[in-house]
Amino acid sequence: MPERFMWGIEAVNGIVWGPMGLGLLFGTGLLLTVRTGGFQLRRWDYWMRHTLGAILTDRSVTAHTAREEQAISQFQSLCTALASTIGTGNLVGVATAILSGGAGAVFWMWCSALLGMCTKYAEVTLAVHYRERSATGEWVGGPMYYIKNGLGKRWQWLAILYALFGTLTVFGTGNATQVNTITTAINTALTQFHLVSDAFVPTLNLIIGIFCAMLVAMVLLGGIKRIGSVSEKLVPFMALFYVVLGIGVVLLNLERLPGVLQSIFEGAFNPAAFTGGIIGSLFVSMQKGVSRGIFSNEAGLGTGSIAHACADTQKPVTQGMFGIFEVFADTIIICTLTALVILCSGTPVTYGVAAGAELTISGFTTTYGSWSSIFTAVALCCFAFSTIIGWGLYGSRFVQFLFKSNKVVRPFLVIYSFVSILGATLDLGLLWDIADTFNGLMSIPNLIALLLLSGMVVKLTKEHFPGKGTVRKTGE
Repeated sequence: MPERFMWGIEAVNGIVWGPMGLGLLFGTGLLLTVRTGGFQLRRWDYWMRHTLGAILTDRSVTAHTAREEQAISQFQSLCTALASTIGTGNLVGVATAILSGGAGAVFWMWCSALLGMCTKYAEVTLAVHYRERSATGEWVGGPMYYIKNGLGKRWQWLAILYALFGTLTVFGTGNATQVNTITTAINTALTQFHLVSDAFVPTLNLIIGIFCAMLVAMVLLGGIKRIGSVSEKLVPFMALFYVVLGIGVVLLNLERLPGVLQSIFEGAFNPAAFTGGIIGSLFVSMQKGVSRGIFSNEAGLGTGSIAHACADTQKPVTQGMFGIFEVFADTIIICTLTALVILCSGTPVTYGVAAGAELTISGFTTTYGSWSSIFTAVALCCFAFSTIIGWGLYGSRFVQFLFKSNKVVRPFLVIYSFVSILGATLDLGLLWDIADTFNGLMSIPNLIALLLLSGMVVKLTKEHFPGKGTVRKTGE
């Protein structure tokens, strides 16, 4: 039975993460890019001004206003979305991509991000445009709602399918695997310095699991305002912390950077030249780069739009630009730094073998010394915990939509919190594969909806820019 089940999981993964699924993801991003006139590329200065620039200069973007008592600020919604995307995928996923697809996989990861920016822009724009009020007065939105309100009743089944796949995903992708990463990081750091014995590790894992469960419950049961408040403090701290550490590795190994960049660009089309022939397939390099990039930034999954739909704004396109910035921050900055840490540090890279966070950690310890494992463990814990919080919000929205009631939300969040204990104490080898499967299955209903609603994305974009060559100023 287990063998048949694993065969089934692998077969489904071969479809959703294979040529067909990746082609749909890539193709949707390409179509949206063409139909919006390459908005994410052609107007990069505009969306950068109205996202990062607005965060630094416009108080209405970062501070909660009295207009929406049941909403969070645009910055809080961005941080909540980033909380789920900036996670273990940035460390584990990038390492896996390089080991499986060579350094050239990083190039294809960049390509997927450039197209993913437009995909995420469309998701967020539609989520804000088609959102609705819940019984408690909160804004609720995301793929379920833009399918329901944008495509009509005959497509209701697609919205239900998305929410169902999402509900099955949150416990694995959003919680158990993340807590497992936290326990692994803490155990590695403590045992390396002989602060705990191997015999005490199971007890330590249980303690960590209970602590995580209590902390997750405290945040999530506080509602969207508490989630937003925690996210806006945790996400900038952990992102800046990791960026500083990563840039330090690159600067200390600056002489290797030209060769690394050469291996990324040339290896994208000729992997064998840089992997000693172990990885020689262009398709494998492309597949690993695209899939890991999407796994990290979640462009095409639609989940981030659920957080953005809670934002205190009446302008769908304005919030959509924060979706572009989300992908930029997650993949172009964080994932790229992870790749450079691995490739510039000189840490041995054994292509074709399975590995994960340990390769990224090795990149830091090779440069800074063994003491840096403490700091990487802190980064891993922050990344993983933020992902748990973000996916907890998504899960609550999924069950709220499926059961058409707010009464199921608190019981769901309690159960979701206690899953942390299981994640800390059980072997989750199989769960990682299952999580990947449902993650991929979520993308299919969402991508179908994006294709069918691409015309509305174009319409809303044109309305935001009423005259040719004109743009609106912040606050208009």
